[in-house]
Amino acid sequence: MPHLTLDHSANLGPDADLPGLCRKLAECLIAQRAEGQPVYPIGGVRVRSFAADAWCIADGAHDAAYVHASLKVGAGRKAETLRATGDAVFDIMKTHFAALYARSGLALSLDLEEFGEAGTWKHNNLHARYRKS
Repeated sequence: MPHLTLDHSANLGPDADLPGLCRKLAECLIAQRAEGQPVYPIGGVRVRSFAADAWCIADGAHDAAYVHASLKVGAGRKAETLRATGDAVFDIMKTHFAALYARSGLALSLDLEEFGEAGTWKHNNLHARYRKS
């Protein structure tokens, strides 16, 4: 963990550079530190983006768009660490979309959810790969 999913209206267009945003957000999550240590293991970082095929925002104006980010992390981190992660992720989103925000209707949002190990299944060789480097 962490897994970050971006759900967005499909009218953002190519200038939204969603692949670039995904890369920035992954780098942000990898860079998070608490007490000098990485907060999230690099092998657990996932960032993906999905466009909604159908949507209606507010009154249905064609230039209105949205991006909602849902960040899921394993339980056990301090509240201030989670707050710092959320702030860093949301700051990147706001900066990335600043020009679009200035010229059209845009709703940005983020939620962060913690969950425990019970009820999750994982099979992942990425952690070992990054420990070797």
